[in-house]
Amino acid sequence: MHVPDGFFNVATSVSAGAVAAAGVAVCLRGARRELDDRTAPMAGLVAAFIFAVQMLNFPVAAGTSGHLLGGALAAILVGPYTGVLCMAVVLLVQAVFFADGGLTALGVNVTIMGLVTVLAGWAVFRVVTGFARGKGGVTAAAFLAALVSVPASALVFTLLFWLGGTAPISVGAVAAAMGGVHLLIGIGEGVITAVTVGAVLAVRPDLVYGARGLAKPLVLRGADGESTTVAGSGAPEPAAAPAGGRLKPFLLGGVGVTLLLAGLVSFVASPDPDGLEAVAENQGFGEQAGEHAFGGWALADYGEVGGIPVGIAGIIGVGLVLLIAGAVAFAARNRDGVRA
Repeated sequence: MHVPDGFFNVATSVSAGAVAAAGVAVCLRGARRELDDRTAPMAGLVAAFIFAVQMLNFPVAAGTSGHLLGGALAAILVGPYTGVLCMAVVLLVQAVFFADGGLTALGVNVTIMGLVTVLAGWAVFRVVTGFARGKGGVTAAAFLAALVSVPASALVFTLLFWLGGTAPISVGAVAAAMGGVHLLIGIGEGVITAVTVGAVLAVRPDLVYGARGLAKPLVLRGADGESTTVAGSGAPEPAAAPAGGRLKPFLLGGVGVTLLLAGLVSFVASPDPDGLEAVAENQGFGEQAGEHAFGGWALADYGEVGGIPVGIAGIIGVGLVLLIAGAVAFAARNRDGVRA
């Protein structure tokens, strides 16, 4: 759903940029509550993973594809504040190095693909986990959170385009088209998110931010009828995390999977236009897209412009996102080692 240059007028682009900047600024402060020396590397890995999986377009309808947005996934794994930072880094790298998403539309993209998906996804996740606990409940909540986050983002795009788009549209028709195709994409998003969260829960549940403290405490009843509550018997709290040395194999394994996705699986991604591109073409505002300022760079369109294999371009992108997101996370972390 990367919005290109030219879809929005100056006032809307500037306003969305201000909203995005304010949101990122708030999240830079809020991420201190979620990040420390142990979890900051996880944020870099999550951002790089989202970048890689966004390259894997999957078919959702005749001639239309979709891809992961990732806001809900990021929020569940590393927290909503950090999740927004991860999404902002991914979108920045895509816009600057790969000409994916316009430069003047960067604020719009951060708003609809970062802020909206994280807020909507996290809200749904928290509501569902209020009723369904345990690993199964967390996985189910992850699916529903991701599913809802995608059409929510699509409908906010429609609202913004109605208010400040550069072409007249039938807002009802575009809302129906965007909502319909992105509901289908949301199903794929939900599956990817649930599988990913479930896999991390199975291996390192202490690294799933959204799973902390959700399980009910274990109550032991003695022969005399007295009850004893065992603390920490549910989802691990941050303090119960394994020693730092045990984190390295997980991170290295995660980087390996991410590189595999970007370097090899990306070759079989669907070539069909994504949901926004298809709707824009069908609704008659696709021609409003402008030329990207960096559209001639070798990495533009994930290497197609410079003749670079998509897998090599993906590996380069993973490295860039991993370094930048990791640096941002370390800068924003709680240096006292205790979450605020």
